[in-house]
Amino acid sequence: MTERSPSLSAEQGGPAVLASALLRGVLAAGLGLGSIAVLVMVVWISSPASGSGPGEAVHTAAGLWLLAHGAELIRTDTLTGTPAPVGVVPLLLAAMPVWLVHRAVRDALDPDEGCEAPSPAAAFALVTGGYVLVGVPVALYARGASLSAEPLSLLFPSLLVVAVAAAAGVWTAAGRPLGPPPSWAPVRLHEAMARSRFLRRAETVGRASAAGVMVLLGGGALVVAVALVWHADPVQDSFLRLSGDWTGRFAVLFLALLLVPNAAAWGAAYGLGPGFALGTASTVSPMAFTGRPAVPDFPLLAALPAEGAGTPPNWATAAVPVAAALAVAWFTVRRAAPAHGEREEAWSPWETAFTAALGALGCGAGAALLAAAAGGPLGTRALAEFGPVWWLTGAAALVWTAVLGVPSALLLRAWRLRGRTAPEQPTKSVKPVPASAPAPAPAPVPEGTGRNKDAKEAKDLKDAKSATSTTSMTGSADGEGDELYDFLPTDPWHARADDERAEDERADGERVEDERADQPAEAEPVRPPDAESEADRTV
Repeated sequence: MTERSPSLSAEQGGPAVLASALLRGVLAAGLGLGSIAVLVMVVWISSPASGSGPGEAVHTAAGLWLLAHGAELIRTDTLTGTPAPVGVVPLLLAAMPVWLVHRAVRDALDPDEGCEAPSPAAAFALVTGGYVLVGVPVALYARGASLSAEPLSLLFPSLLVVAVAAAAGVWTAAGRPLGPPPSWAPVRLHEAMARSRFLRRAETVGRASAAGVMVLLGGGALVVAVALVWHADPVQDSFLRLSGDWTGRFAVLFLALLLVPNAAAWGAAYGLGPGFALGTASTVSPMAFTGRPAVPDFPLLAALPAEGAGTPPNWATAAVPVAAALAVAWFTVRRAAPAHGEREEAWSPWETAFTAALGALGCGAGAALLAAAAGGPLGTRALAEFGPVWWLTGAAALVWTAVLGVPSALLLRAWRLRGRTAPEQPTKSVKPVPASAPAPAPAPVPEGTGRNKDAKEAKDLKDAKSATSTTSMTGSADGEGDELYDFLPTDPWHARADDERAEDERADGERVEDERADQPAEAEPVRPPDAESEADRTV
């Protein structure tokens, strides 16, 4: 029904797009209210013993719709005539308006092809405003009924629930990014979220926290299921006592189904240790069931443990927070030490422990939020407190997951890194600096070129020095461990001047020797062959 509600073409301009977003909020509120009204009217029509008219049924539907948003109702048709508050919100019923608002904002920011989309801020404001435009008349209509909303609860938490659902829709339409933060956020937060390590840790903390909360909720549901099976006879008797016809039994069964998430949160609080309150004078925990409970007749409440001290089956519910702590540790280590990664890719033990501790903190916050949403007053005096105490439940979840989750994360990290060795680092090879090439010996110069000999020798000597310094610079630059300026000379400048002067003197001496070698040697007297042969004969 809300898959693609009214779409407008891009040619219709900005005002039409804004009107479409506002209309989406109105339709989301109308769909939620209409769904609850249909259910109430079906029960009213099918109930033969109903003594109220259709107007009372519509008032009841309006009150239940406000209750689904977290508003506290005031019930006036009590046995004593004293108005009594009703603050226990069926969480499964509350999921419907939250989903409708979330979907309306997401669809407003993701229109059909060829249609314009408003800005995220405009979509948030218009969808929320359209929803409130329906909520205000409904609250005014329910004021004089047997179920009217307490005015302050319409602002908190009802309006807050709608705003959070709309913000979640904006976030979903944007692809669920982890940044950047709003422009009004502190500069340090902008700098922190710009780092990849911060985003990586934030994502891991979110996953670990959500996993811990889901395990707590699932474990609590398992505890409730076991209790219902264990106390099957009292549960059946309570179910049959509340109504004698099938229509009434269907209504009781439907209400019990709507309260299943509440029961799961109560079971999680029970396993964590603080338990829950059954009025102002009674507390139920694994250690003991104390006080005199003020319990109304209802099938889910018939599965309570026996009064008195706890027994080993009650203590076994401590497995729920243990499993939650292991879930926090596991989802932390999955990122801290990848299964097929190298040891160098793994997080440090300190970073792993810190991330697991943050996951435990998030799990504690989620457990506290669930406990606050699952309980509330059911009347005055003895029934003023009904359900888990949110701050005790959150503190217990934090302690369990931090004390067990952080060491478990470190142990799992060490286990996953077992047998892995750090990758071999390539040995740094330093290229040897080749020795400077000796200066080439001067080639014999023919006669008549004596004036160019000095210039040529000086040029050859200069080229040899240039080759030597270039080779030294190249060798130093190729070495990975060498410093950037190793090619600079380290000897003092006056020593270099002495060396150059000695080298010039040596070159002058070699030049003089070459000139002497170039002079022609004196020819020996040549004897005639006859004289040489006579001398030989005489000998």
